[in-house]
Amino acid sequence: MVDVGDKPKTDRVAVATARLRMLPATRERILAGQVEKGDVLAAARLAGIMAAKRTPDFVPLCHPIALAGVDVTLTPVDEGLEVRVRVKTVDRTGVEMEALTAACAAALTVYDMCKSVDRGMVIEAVRLDHKSGGRSGTWEREPA
Repeated sequence: MVDVGDKPKTDRVAVATARLRMLPATRERILAGQVEKGDVLAAARLAGIMAAKRTPDFVPLCHPIALAGVDVTLTPVDEGLEVRVRVKTVDRTGVEMEALTAACAAALTVYDMCKSVDRGMVIEAVRLDHKSGGRSGTWEREPA
């Protein structure tokens, strides 16, 4: 594990996204709250937050850090849903892995809760879109 003990604590933010491609009927059932397992959007938000907090438990050599905030939003898009996660800390190392892990966990939760009606869903385009703070400064994904 990399020694970050001599690095100063700084504000750090990371934003990651993931996309779920699904049948339009599946998206409409989610938005209408008509999925048998319950409130898909609320469960996915909670799963994302929990995953961000537990990232060092399953990503080898990932530093445990104190998270200042985790915001998980799920937005309907033409092909399904987009998951967006923003993670913030004041610490010695970044939160990119926490944001990416949270986006994946939120997407997996949607899949799990909806697989009985749409096994063909696809989780795709998991990516880091923004990071700021630390020695390397700010990085922003170029628009497609």
